[in-house]
Amino acid sequence: MRPDDLSPIHLDVLREIGNIGQGNAATALAAFSRKLVTIDVPCVRILDINEAAQFLGGPENVVTAICVRLKGDISGMMLTIMEREFVSDLIRLVFGAEPDDLYAMDDLQNSFVQEIGNILSGSYLNAVSAMSGMSAEVTVPSVATDMVGAILAVPAVECAALGTKVMFIEDSFTFADGFDENERVSGSAVRCNMILVPQMSSLEMLFDRLKV
Repeated sequence: MRPDDLSPIHLDVLREIGNIGQGNAATALAAFSRKLVTIDVPCVRILDINEAAQFLGGPENVVTAICVRLKGDISGMMLTIMEREFVSDLIRLVFGAEPDDLYAMDDLQNSFVQEIGNILSGSYLNAVSAMSGMSAEVTVPSVATDMVGAILAVPAVECAALGTKVMFIEDSFTFADGFDENERVSGSAVRCNMILVPQMSSLEMLFDRLKV
């Protein structure tokens, strides 16, 4: 099995995992930011690297990415790609001021972004574990701010060995003041995308565990 062999039923399963993972992530982000966080239904796509670059704003768009390697039942690589506005807003909410330059974040800000990457990737992995009982060991995340084309050079190498496709999960979060569930949410949504380059044996095990 390769990513482009996945059927609509397979994608529905992955979308449901995305729903659960996104809910976990929103809860964690709300605790960090002390804001009400609302979410849209995630969109799961199977794309090649060039298509993924276009969904991320084009190869010259500057983003911040957190990369983790996965070992165990779930193996491969997960890349969390955050728009500059997403990173700046979170840093401002937690530290009281936006960074002067995302290319030159200080150690505290960099560690914070690493932790956000841990939370977001862990939210999806925990969803997989809850549904299937599968587990994964996660490496220490690495953080980089660069153009999309340079960022995607890393999964491109993985794709050369595993196939031409990646799993692209598009998320959208909106932050609002307070925690009143009836409060109208103001402000624009910020996007955060996940790119998963799995070992296909991991996906086969997942679908086997879920009887798909």
